[in-house]
Amino acid sequence: MQTNRERKLLWGILASVLISTVAMFLFSQRASAGTPQDRTDRVQHVQVTPCDGVANAGLDVPSSHDPNNREQSLKMARVILAAWMERNPQRVGSWRQEEALAMASHPVTGAEQQTIPAASAPEKQPVKFTDRDKLIWNLELKKMVDEGYRLFHSSTGLGGTIGISCDMCHPDSSNTHPETYPKFQVQLKKVALLRDMINWCIENPEKGKPLPQDDEKLRAVEAYILSQGKGRSLEVGKH
Repeated sequence: MQTNRERKLLWGILASVLISTVAMFLFSQRASAGTPQDRTDRVQHVQVTPCDGVANAGLDVPSSHDPNNREQSLKMARVILAAWMERNPQRVGSWRQEEALAMASHPVTGAEQQTIPAASAPEKQPVKFTDRDKLIWNLELKKMVDEGYRLFHSSTGLGGTIGISCDMCHPDSSNTHPETYPKFQVQLKKVALLRDMINWCIENPEKGKPLPQDDEKLRAVEAYILSQGKGRSLEVGKH
């Protein structure tokens, strides 16, 4: 039979083993998780291709980055745009000029403040449309353009993952040239429609997934960009 001394010694050994096991487990968990500061400082290096399909920008995206944080995302967008300008110095002047003109001509306002000018009716119209018809059509068009405006200025609405929105490189849709589509785009290696280029930008600078050709979001963004080019002469194929 075990004496009291032997039992105490046995229980002491078991307690020591249990304490050691728990301590080792807690230490391994802490080591694998890292300190809060370690987790905050972790970054993912992301290579981003601007709209020319040639330049390359390297972004260090912190693990703590919130795609909805517009200030942080704008800093990354400037890096992307700077890479494009370095690769295309001969186009920087015209880019800046068009950007300034667009901002002056179409001050960025809330979507609810935007208006869609009514198109003038043809002189000879075979079918008589009522004022109610025209009102409904203009309201539906405005609703689509307003949604495109919202998505164009959203960092996550089109599925982007690093917080970049279309307007960060193209304020008020400047330098998108919707009047030149369709045209051959080198980065796509084919004749592209405007929505093809929008999809390319979603997939590359914004690091999202391309949308189906009939996706309502894609159609809305295309409608918004086209509405901003109202009055320009068509120059299909121009580069």
